[in-house]
Amino acid sequence: MDITREFAAHMDQSDPLSSFRDRFHMPILDGKECLYFTGNSLGLQPKSARAALEQEMLDWELHGVEGHFEGKNPWFHYHKFLTDDTAYLVGAKPIEVVVMNNLTVNLHFMMVSFYRPSGSRYKILMEAGAFPSDMYAVESQVRFHGYAYEDAVIEVKPRPGEFHLRHEDIIQTIEDHAGEIALVLFSGVQYYTGQAFHIEDITRAAHEAGAYCGFDLAHAAGNIELKLHDWDVDFAVWCSYKYLNSGPGGVSGVFVHERFAEQPDIPRFAGWWGHREMDRFEMKKGFIPEPGAAGWQLSNAPVLSMAVHRASLKIFREAGMENLYQKGRQLSSYLNFILQESNLENEELEFNIITPAERGCQISVLTGKNGHDLFEYLTANRVIVDWREPNVIRLAPVPLYNSFTDICMLGELLRDFSEETI
Repeated sequence: MDITREFAAHMDQSDPLSSFRDRFHMPILDGKECLYFTGNSLGLQPKSARAALEQEMLDWELHGVEGHFEGKNPWFHYHKFLTDDTAYLVGAKPIEVVVMNNLTVNLHFMMVSFYRPSGSRYKILMEAGAFPSDMYAVESQVRFHGYAYEDAVIEVKPRPGEFHLRHEDIIQTIEDHAGEIALVLFSGVQYYTGQAFHIEDITRAAHEAGAYCGFDLAHAAGNIELKLHDWDVDFAVWCSYKYLNSGPGGVSGVFVHERFAEQPDIPRFAGWWGHREMDRFEMKKGFIPEPGAAGWQLSNAPVLSMAVHRASLKIFREAGMENLYQKGRQLSSYLNFILQESNLENEELEFNIITPAERGCQISVLTGKNGHDLFEYLTANRVIVDWREPNVIRLAPVPLYNSFTDICMLGELLRDFSEETI
């Protein structure tokens, strides 16, 4: 690897996924394309999204309520149009996934079923510094069951002076509290540091401790390789607006392992759309869940949001997940290299990379005293990155639409940074 435009151009020319960049709208500022490294926060708009959305608007216009059965994509079955591609995305069987609601809503619904404290086994183990929604959800769940957060939640923290968790510390903490843990709840990729966790090992350790195991995959779905069925995960939830490019506030995905597919008595909050499809419209008392993850639905599909998500999922299927993982690793390695080289060449940068080698697309840098000046400098130069308090800049080159040249151009800007350039 090297820092030259020639090297980056060569990598782009040999990239079999380079044409997918043209499937997305790149942000424009002052008549020029931006360098966009924030797919970990909001993915770019697929150019196919507008037509997918307009099709459903047209069916609404032409058919009214009959669009549920007479439209091009009948709304009654709309969530099913996303099932196969969603299962492919996360390494699941179709019966194990459903698209519904939003992420934190689904996290609460999953904890209703899989956080079932009893006796001495009432604690939840999670990473310290998890995304606030996860912390708030866990806090409210344990309090709902009558426990104090300080007692009922075990947080695994980095060692002093370190920024990310050591895998052996996660496993050891699970083992140390084996008799107390009811649920292990982790993210797939840590939102702040970009650390990717070993989902299979964590799941195995949780099960050996007698606990359920679930994951928030908001920063993992579409980013890192997932084999949720094979890894024996109990449940997982994720959003669709980050790496999955499905629009702000887009719908969420849910995974529930097939061993729970035919367990109608498992505790859950029930709603009409989760009732057994064959007699849903008989409107009878007595909830009978549809087998599989679909039995956790409450309401009918938000079709307009799902239409955009469906358009994006088709792109993932066409590109191929293995191809995307391979390019994602190459991009993040190149970004890591460019950041290190720039830091060496420009003493005013003063940042440290806090993302370990176990990562997806995202790399986080801990900046020095001029960190916010650096962020503003990049923004002024049409580089869209993410600032997280108190002093971290997150960058995520996404394989569907970022290029090696993007990263090379970022490096040129970093090497030119000084207080005089702000």
